[in-house]
Amino acid sequence: MISAETLAQADIELANADAARATGFEGRARAGARRAAGLAARSFLANQGIPLRLTSAYDILQILRDRPDTTVEIQEVIDHLLMRVNEDHQLPIPVDLIAETRWLIQTLNKD
Repeated sequence: MISAETLAQADIELANADAARATGFEGRARAGARRAAGLAARSFLANQGIPLRLTSAYDILQILRDRPDTTVEIQEVIDHLLMRVNEDHQLPIPVDLIAETRWLIQTLNKD
């Protein structure tokens, strides 16, 4: 389970991501989705007894992705969140990181 405080923080990040997307700032939207996913992943891993030092959302998502018990579906979403943009500042595949992050948070919160 993910703590209520973490869920509230992730909701704020996702609301900010939605607002950024609505005003044409897709890069900020991607960053907000990644931060929200990182918050949820940190809480999930802590509840699994995995100590985490202060690390970035990127690092925490990599830790979760690389665990042997992480499902393929979760790994794919994390890969999308960690994907680098091209020279046009676009992801190389069409994906909605905000929607995927919401799915990831719901999925992690069930376990």
